[in-house]
Amino acid sequence: MMRFQHISHLIALGLIPLLIMLFVMMLVWRKKKLKSLGEERLINSQVLGFIPGRNTLRFVILSLAFAVMVIGWANLQMGAKTEKVQRKGVDVIIALDVSKSMLASDIQPDRLTRAKQLVQSMIDKMGADRVGLIVFAGRAYLQVPLTIDYSALKMMLGNVTPDIVPTQGTVISEAVDLAMNSFSQKEKKYKSLVIISDGEDHDEKAIEKVKEAAESGVIVHTVGVGSPQGTTIFDPGTQSVKLDDNGNPVISRLNEAALSDIASGGRGTYIYLRNTNDAAEQLVSEINGMEQKSLGAVVFTDFKSYFQYFLVIGFVLLVIEWLLAGRKSNPKTGTA
Repeated sequence: MMRFQHISHLIALGLIPLLIMLFVMMLVWRKKKLKSLGEERLINSQVLGFIPGRNTLRFVILSLAFAVMVIGWANLQMGAKTEKVQRKGVDVIIALDVSKSMLASDIQPDRLTRAKQLVQSMIDKMGADRVGLIVFAGRAYLQVPLTIDYSALKMMLGNVTPDIVPTQGTVISEAVDLAMNSFSQKEKKYKSLVIISDGEDHDEKAIEKVKEAAESGVIVHTVGVGSPQGTTIFDPGTQSVKLDDNGNPVISRLNEAALSDIASGGRGTYIYLRNTNDAAEQLVSEINGMEQKSLGAVVFTDFKSYFQYFLVIGFVLLVIEWLLAGRKSNPKTGTA
């Protein structure tokens, strides 16, 4: 396994395209300037110390030296030692509603953003659990299989929008089915499903599906996002408020009763999302209170650094650039 100890330092490599652009602009400016003075080839031959292509070569060498030194600064590392550690936890799949009603702003900034903040807060509070992510609207899709790589899950979560699911609706039953297929089929415990939704326009099969899940050992929790009073929905497609068939604004409301019934059918807990941190604490507490299983995992416990090799290469390139001839020898005197 390879990694950069300080990966954020690699952002300095973004300066290289800027330097290339400035260098090209300098060459163009010089060419124009020489043309205004006369024949370019003739003028260059009269310039003491001019060597064709030397400046470009020096720029390339300096750019390479800069790049390898930045890589050295970020400290490339390779796993040198592995160790099997024992962890205890459960398998948790988070099913996130991404239907367009989740764009309603009855909670700020909008339902979907607050739901994603809740998921991030949950992940930050988890320790050894494997976590997966499902998004659903009119269809359900597995975005992240069960994993302990929380950073990858957070990265995928950042890309979640209603556009990720082309079919609209709120098919909680399909999300439950997909979660059941994503869990290990060997055990009838150590599994939890967290459904985060406004519960609007949910399908009637949801209760039946969560009861089947509970019989298979999956505890189903639900989180309600939005307000019972509801609000209008902004439609990104039309850049205006969404209207019904009669031209009236569509009011989207949180369906707490449906989400509460789903949690009851899944032998879990319904939580109304008021404070993100409090809701995350409650969910993680419920999950931690479950019977947990031993999860063996191989982890890298020691890394070997290679920054010194890149620094040496960079230093050698700088020496080469410095040793390049500063100017031509005078053909008449044989001196510089």
